[in-house]
Amino acid sequence: MKIAVMGSGAREHAIVWKLAQHHDPESISCIPGNGGIPNSHKIDISDHDAVKDYCLKKGVTTLIVGPEKPLAEGLVDHLQGLGIHIFGPTQQAANLESSKIWAKQFMFRHDIATAPFWAFESLNDAERIIDDLNGKLVVKYDGLAGGKGVVVCGSRDEAHDAIDHLRERYGERTPFIIEKRLSGPEVSIVAITDGKTVKLLPASRDHKRALDDDKGANTGGMGAICPVDVDLELITKSIIQPTIKGLQEEGIPYCGFLYFGVMMTEKGPMLLEYNVRLGDPEAEVILPMLKTDLLELVHTCCEGRLDESTIEVHQGHCVDLVLTSEGYPGKYSVGYDIGGIENLNSDTLLFHAGTRRLKDRLVTYGGRVLNVVCQGDSVEEAAERAYAECEKIHFKGVTYRHDIGRRGVLV
Repeated sequence: MKIAVMGSGAREHAIVWKLAQHHDPESISCIPGNGGIPNSHKIDISDHDAVKDYCLKKGVTTLIVGPEKPLAEGLVDHLQGLGIHIFGPTQQAANLESSKIWAKQFMFRHDIATAPFWAFESLNDAERIIDDLNGKLVVKYDGLAGGKGVVVCGSRDEAHDAIDHLRERYGERTPFIIEKRLSGPEVSIVAITDGKTVKLLPASRDHKRALDDDKGANTGGMGAICPVDVDLELITKSIIQPTIKGLQEEGIPYCGFLYFGVMMTEKGPMLLEYNVRLGDPEAEVILPMLKTDLLELVHTCCEGRLDESTIEVHQGHCVDLVLTSEGYPGKYSVGYDIGGIENLNSDTLLFHAGTRRLKDRLVTYGGRVLNVVCQGDSVEEAAERAYAECEKIHFKGVTYRHDIGRRGVLV
């Protein structure tokens, strides 16, 4: 048995770590991986033929696709016929994440609870809606943007700034949507589904804003807590079940993780977005809470018999803090030496996101650099342990939020 995990971030490191709890670590590789993931192999994962050749030469029997981009580019479709388990949805199903317009239209076709929206093909067409909503809206770029294509606005000026940002980055004729702004705490619901059966992993909460008190620019995620106490029965009824039924009705097969970004409003849970993969940084708190063998879930899902599996979880709470490069999510520099990780407690988990090894040096190589994960009987206890561990790590410009897990579970 040979397992390959595709991706280069902390999510993939967490997946590799989780698999190694139940299986021989030497049977698990990561492509392309990073400076902290064991058995990393530098392969251009945008080159589908190179991925195929790697799987054939290494005798890979299970491939788990971590990030969204290869899914949106049709990697799973390209590898069909290899005779191996491929965990991840097809290109058609990946539209749930790769096109915000397609996803919102899908939600409305299947009466899934979500905010009203307007789709545009040109930035100049949005003025009337901005005025009608008095600037209290959300601007979303239609395509993939690494978690940074969403701007939450509270005024006309902020809305116009968001439109100008899209114009500068993507050009005048840019497909995007405007949503009515909702209010309430957010929760991340991650499911595993074979297109028929759905198994829910523990609910978690991401912290997207760069600064304390949920201020600053949106990021790929500054940390997460797990579990979060929410009404999963209501979310399942109003969002998850209609989604699976909608995929079935439209003849779209699905195999893999399916993420639901949900806002708990006064009117009930409302779906903000889909991701067609395991969230990051949610993975870094969900997988440590998972007691069940992840590979067993992957195999039963790929074989269309997920209904035979059960999910067991550990007691307690988990907190993840993301250490970032100074300037993230804007411009930042890399190549700084990382020190102190040898001083971490033995029960602390450290998942590498943007690191690189230069001979005997470990250096920064991305905006999100490291994920420090600790567990405790309460979320507050887990958070204090994580913050104490963060103080042991040093690199030039190291930055992280100081309020994650310290305000309780806000749902």
